[in-house]
Amino acid sequence: MKKFLKSSLFFTVLIIFLSLLAKSSLSAVPKNGTSSEDELKYIKLFMEAYQLVKEKYVEKKTPRELYEGAIKGMLEGLDPHSTLFTPDQLKEFQVETSGEFGGLGIQITKTKDGRLMIIAPIEDTPAYRAGIKPGDVIVKINDKKVTPDMTLSEAVKLMRGKPGTKITIWIWRKGWPEPKPFTLTRAVIKIKSVKFRILPGDIGYIRFTMFQRNSVEEFKRALESLKKDKKLIGIIVDVRNNPGGLLDSAVAISDYFLPRGKLIVYTKGRIPQSIKKYVSLNDPVIPTDIPVVMLVNGGTASAAEILTGALRYNNRAVVVGEKTFGKGSVQTLYPLDMGYAVKITTAKYYMPNHQCIDGKGIKPDIEVKLSKEDVEKLKKEFKEMEEHPEKTEEIRREREKRLDAQIKRAMEVIKEFHLFEEMNRTKKKKAA
Repeated sequence: MKKFLKSSLFFTVLIIFLSLLAKSSLSAVPKNGTSSEDELKYIKLFMEAYQLVKEKYVEKKTPRELYEGAIKGMLEGLDPHSTLFTPDQLKEFQVETSGEFGGLGIQITKTKDGRLMIIAPIEDTPAYRAGIKPGDVIVKINDKKVTPDMTLSEAVKLMRGKPGTKITIWIWRKGWPEPKPFTLTRAVIKIKSVKFRILPGDIGYIRFTMFQRNSVEEFKRALESLKKDKKLIGIIVDVRNNPGGLLDSAVAISDYFLPRGKLIVYTKGRIPQSIKKYVSLNDPVIPTDIPVVMLVNGGTASAAEILTGALRYNNRAVVVGEKTFGKGSVQTLYPLDMGYAVKITTAKYYMPNHQCIDGKGIKPDIEVKLSKEDVEKLKKEFKEMEEHPEKTEEIRREREKRLDAQIKRAMEVIKEFHLFEEMNRTKKKKAA
């Protein structure tokens, strides 16, 4: 009886508190067809359900578990992109988008038998300089043993930290009778999002793995390196399997290709006044007479689609590959109390042709699928990486050198354009 009275009292006080809170907040916003009284009814309904779960559910749940679950459920019911970030998840998200963090500089994976194996050390990082190698197995992090139950994210969290602080990891290597300790000093690790090379025929190739804060600077350095010793006849921009990232980075990179004043993308929210336009602010760094081909596929999404659409619908690039994913919505991150945050869809993207690609994607100008040979090679590589994680980096490097069917077609498009331009120049000379 006492427990019931105590529970009822808590419930009543909480309802009164929420009622007052709701009245104060609701009175400050314009009405949109839902009255304050209606909202209070549903707040009370939620609290009734919460109290029942708290008291009657077969397993004991903490308030944190119940409230986090409730918020997640509400957000996930909106669309696939709105979500709750717990304090730990928020930190991880900020690390991913910043492109740098305090760590050791190793790529790790969990093997089938639950071991924590190093795929590869990143060049010029503490792990690389210490002589850590692909295939090394981490058996202990400081005083914490690595068990099959330890998740990859838990291991990463243990190893990341403030730059300048020390950490000892115990490594076992094939041929060693027992593990050895490596004491490393954490440093700022920069994640590279841009890869580049010169393809046969003086064609520049730039691949964006995602768009981070440092992507623009990386792109600038890639361009300088590509143009250093060669006169490029064209550029292939590969955004296949690029999930997106930061809008500002994609917009800034678009600016390198487009004439000043060209519309890159615009966003529109619930009200007309929410329209925000992004236009190129500078003269193009890449001359407009250099042809550009965008390589895309079903994994090209969000900010990668913005770059693709900005160039395609301003007649600055030919799109080759397969239809893109179709993620044309804008998410805004709002901080909450206690280190939480929510990411909510607040607007949609509209391309320079005034079309929203959300759920539709961008169809390529020239549709090209990977050949059967390409697909078989990929399957074989994935299987080998799964069975031998220590070979992952080596396999990736070999894949980077390969010219698949989509890259080959993109090269053909540039060569055809170059040949056409050469013929035109010859005609003009003869006419003169």
